[in-house]
Amino acid sequence: MIPVEDALAACLALADPLPPEDVALAQAAGRVLARPVEAHRDQPPFASSAMDGYAVAADAPQPGDRFTVIGEAAAGHAWHGELADGQALRIFTGAPVPDGAARVIIQEDVTRVDDGITLGDRLDHQTNIRAAGGDFSKGDQLTAPRVLSPADIALAAAMNHATLPVTRKPVVALIATGDELVQPGEAPRADQIVASNAYGLKALAEAAGAHARLLPIARDTVDSLASTLKLAADADLIVTIGGASVGDHDLVAQVAAAEGLERSFYKVAIRPGKPLMAGRMGATTLLGLPGNPVSAMICGQVFLVPMIRAMLGLGKAPAPLETAELAVDLPANGPRDHYMRATLAKGAQHPRVTPDPRQDSALLSVLSRADALMLYPASAGPLRAGALVDILRL
Repeated sequence: MIPVEDALAACLALADPLPPEDVALAQAAGRVLARPVEAHRDQPPFASSAMDGYAVAADAPQPGDRFTVIGEAAAGHAWHGELADGQALRIFTGAPVPDGAARVIIQEDVTRVDDGITLGDRLDHQTNIRAAGGDFSKGDQLTAPRVLSPADIALAAAMNHATLPVTRKPVVALIATGDELVQPGEAPRADQIVASNAYGLKALAEAAGAHARLLPIARDTVDSLASTLKLAADADLIVTIGGASVGDHDLVAQVAAAEGLERSFYKVAIRPGKPLMAGRMGATTLLGLPGNPVSAMICGQVFLVPMIRAMLGLGKAPAPLETAELAVDLPANGPRDHYMRATLAKGAQHPRVTPDPRQDSALLSVLSRADALMLYPASAGPLRAGALVDILRL
């Protein structure tokens, strides 16, 4: 067995950033910006009114001052002229401020009769004018890499980009293996179970930014597994689920080797999930996950998600950990890093974490209730309540 850190480093070494592609701005949310983009114009491109009111040339108007209204400007409808002393322009939010204007008096501070206005006695001290380029200037950048948020999309649109360069989504092919599996909705025999982990891993991969494909279940024969692997040959990452151990029916290593797999490692000091492997198979990367449902999902969090992020150009790094305060006593841990399903509660300085008493790798209901995985390092402990521990939020 190799340590989790070494296994993850080997996995990340197999996961290089994919090339960029241009997508329409309306389809870019949630994608990863592949390179910086520059603003094509200033924003706003002209000095504009921040309020509905009246533009005046006076820079220090006083209550009771009177002005003659000589025109009107609205957003998209500029008034072409120059204000002189004693003149005012009716103006609306977003409209270009005319030459000669020093400030905008908000309409609540004005009394208007016909074409004349009189200023009230509660004038504010703001100019109520947005300067040209006050938001951003031509050439300013939206930096990369970044997962494009709704606010980023709005900013890119204001910068006048109709398309954005984003990293191509990794294609992840998921292959569940085993004669005991049937698809959800089918009628399993008494000795069969429903293939659950492939669907959970598909959701996990897509949440991380990949395009995930569910392939047919590979049965416990060399021919079945080999033909299913061929269906995944065009994927960036093949994820097999089950069949990576050393039993008579565990064929993934054997069949993958026959297909040219250059294995980077096999077996990791992690609980749950020891029978895990990864390697290069031609132009494709293969990650072999254990078959137990929780083992597959936890190894997906620890290994698969960082690999997808690396392929998206977001850096080669482990999933981020946080500090939490242990809420219960724990006995000493064994020889493998234990990622314990746990729930979180509010604490004074750190969240309080309570590992579930049931940590069997087949219990998906426990994983579904969990807020986090608590990392209990190999051979550590015993730990007392109040100890600070690392958690990986789910």
